[in-house]
Amino acid sequence: MNILPGNMRFGAGQPVRRLEDQRLLTGKGQFIDDKPEEGALWLHLLRSPHAHARITSIDTADAAGMPGVAAIYTGADLIKDDIGTLPTLAIFQRPDGKPMTVPPRRLLAHEIVRYAGEAVAAVVATSRVQAQTAAEAITVEYEVLPSVVDPVEAVKPGAPVVWPEAPDNVVAAMSYGDAAKVEEAFANAAHKVSLDLVSQRLVPSAMEPRSTIAEIEKKTGRLILHVQSQTPGSTRDLLAESILKRPKDSVRVLVGDIGGGFGQKTSLYPEDGIVAYAATKLNKKIRWRGDRTDEFVGGTHGRDLTSTGEFALDAKGRVLAYRVRSIGGTGAYSSGTANIIPLVLGPFVQTGVYDLPLVHFEVKSVMTNTAPVGAYRGAGRPEAVFIVERLMDAAARQIGMDPRTIRKVNYIKPAQLPYTNAVGQVYDSGAFAHMLSRAAELSDWDGFAARKKAAKKKGLLYGRGLTSYIEWTGGRAHTEKVSLHATAEGRIILHSGTMAMGQGLQTTYSQMISESLGIPLDKIDVVQGDTDLATGFGSVGSRSLFVGGTAVAVSSNDMIQKAREKASNVLETSVGDIEYRDGWLTVVGTDKRISLFEIAKNEDGARLSVDSEGEVDGPSWPNGTHICEVEIDPETGVSKVVRYTTVDDVGIAVNPMLVTGQVHGGVAQGIGQALYEGVSYSEEGQLLTASYQDYCVPRADDIPPIVVTLDDSAPCRTNPLGAKGCGESGAIGGPPCVTNGVMDALSELGIKQLNTPLTPAKVWQAIRDARAAVE
Repeated sequence: MNILPGNMRFGAGQPVRRLEDQRLLTGKGQFIDDKPEEGALWLHLLRSPHAHARITSIDTADAAGMPGVAAIYTGADLIKDDIGTLPTLAIFQRPDGKPMTVPPRRLLAHEIVRYAGEAVAAVVATSRVQAQTAAEAITVEYEVLPSVVDPVEAVKPGAPVVWPEAPDNVVAAMSYGDAAKVEEAFANAAHKVSLDLVSQRLVPSAMEPRSTIAEIEKKTGRLILHVQSQTPGSTRDLLAESILKRPKDSVRVLVGDIGGGFGQKTSLYPEDGIVAYAATKLNKKIRWRGDRTDEFVGGTHGRDLTSTGEFALDAKGRVLAYRVRSIGGTGAYSSGTANIIPLVLGPFVQTGVYDLPLVHFEVKSVMTNTAPVGAYRGAGRPEAVFIVERLMDAAARQIGMDPRTIRKVNYIKPAQLPYTNAVGQVYDSGAFAHMLSRAAELSDWDGFAARKKAAKKKGLLYGRGLTSYIEWTGGRAHTEKVSLHATAEGRIILHSGTMAMGQGLQTTYSQMISESLGIPLDKIDVVQGDTDLATGFGSVGSRSLFVGGTAVAVSSNDMIQKAREKASNVLETSVGDIEYRDGWLTVVGTDKRISLFEIAKNEDGARLSVDSEGEVDGPSWPNGTHICEVEIDPETGVSKVVRYTTVDDVGIAVNPMLVTGQVHGGVAQGIGQALYEGVSYSEEGQLLTASYQDYCVPRADDIPPIVVTLDDSAPCRTNPLGAKGCGESGAIGGPPCVTNGVMDALSELGIKQLNTPLTPAKVWQAIRDARAAVE
């Protein structure tokens, strides 16, 4: 961890308004679709209508002769040109101990298609409409093969096989803990609780669909890829080295504004690769813009975990053992994170904020004939926290305990920190019982009974949900590099390899630099998304501020130190006699001084520059407590969240206003997961929820006022800022909180378990069945 001077100021706690908003809200954003066409050709993809089929022939002759068509490519063309496949991390083993195996993911399917929506041909034409029209004239003959869409069904004997080298459809498996000791604890437990739980498959719903432009730079011959990517550096490397098989410095990736990422825009997609390939083949600018159906059928989905979770408890509600058996769907191909999410990231936080040392977790990642699964806000942590929090509420109800009491009995105590959980992850800080107490007070816990009584008079069911969550943030990359420049024109420029996608990094980074260097915010430029200027790990796993921000803090300090050294030469004194303040370097006790920008004027390129690296000691562990209240109309089954209160520990918040916004957004997505959203496939593998006509996301009037309180009483100990990640917290605490609220409301009817999404039809049917059972 970088140790920074104790007197360095980083603007922590200041609610600076977002610097990005004026530009974005007045239509001056630079999204890919804002770029002028300038004679670019358009690319359109023909997608398979079948979930599993053998391609017996592709006839492109008629399409090739249509107006405006410049080229048509198939999988065979790419193989002929030695175009590579999208890699995945093959670091796991199958249950039999053999290395994991997955089908190669090509830019265009060759011989076999494995999910409905997989691209089989690409048409390049003068206009988008011409490309679409020509694609419809391509004749593809298929031999339809059996398909399987449910991961649970996929592991049953006799299920259709997605990939012959994994005849049981199991990609990989992991286990944690001691099965024998857990079994013994269950045998002797006073109480046992078991739930079958599903974190259903979701479609990420960013405002801006994926888009790509590729062109060849005239002077250098380099490939320029304009793309939406949260990780520009790895996107460049994958495209260059894995797909095109050329030096990575021959490719430049440029990312402008991104209208939402949520993990879905983490890496390279087949569409990006085929656009780049077409640009190199034709030496033309090529562009592709996905519509919403492209996003639904061709983009990665999130979640898709089916689990059985069990608690063994003593008479006082203490959890003696915790057992989970899970199956995580990967879809037809493994994205870069598809196996890591269920096999590693979920188990990392599966014990939550509780002292549960005796566990046994078994997890399998399983292929199906569906779109690939990838990262989506929280990536594994929402699924895992959902299991432990649903069990906590179910156990409290079964034993007859207050849901707060059972949690307090099992919380990790402050004296146990730093705490190593059952899978070896070290929580450096946290005040879990304190967070619950604050949230209970702020939510008016004691007033719930009166609100429930008032709802009952209206004929409504009324319930309360509670969740204590924790998140592992930062990924495995604990370092980030930046460069900082002071210019002769009086500006400070930061180049960073992290990537803004709506979370306000321009504001927070500028705020930190302004406070540490004493330079006004309007004199600071934050430049991201250009691999020629900076390549870092990127923005995933809520790492941007606590890892990337650490690098920014280090660079500010490095700039001051370098400027002091330069000033000491100009002012003819020792470095120790130079004091820096607000852009000026002064000889202590005198009026001799020189400005930072005067020093820059005399440097090569008229810039004073530093290249810096920020390093943290490990991940951060944001956590908190969410409490909501839900009302249900038993005549329609409609559930509505009417109150929502959070207390969130994100360590030291540089900009609390931005953090609050992140929590709001995450909670909204959590409400969507609990009540509205869910991907549905037919048995034949057809996506039944391929547009917003069929896939429901929450609207503004579905979201209640969200009262967010940030608590910094337990700052992070793994980075010098004391900050913890915050971008995914709401999406982790939200789903179990809302689900617990609905199940609390339904519990008076004897309803013990429903799986999300808790749609009106599902809730109405459960109420009807419960009432019929007692008549």
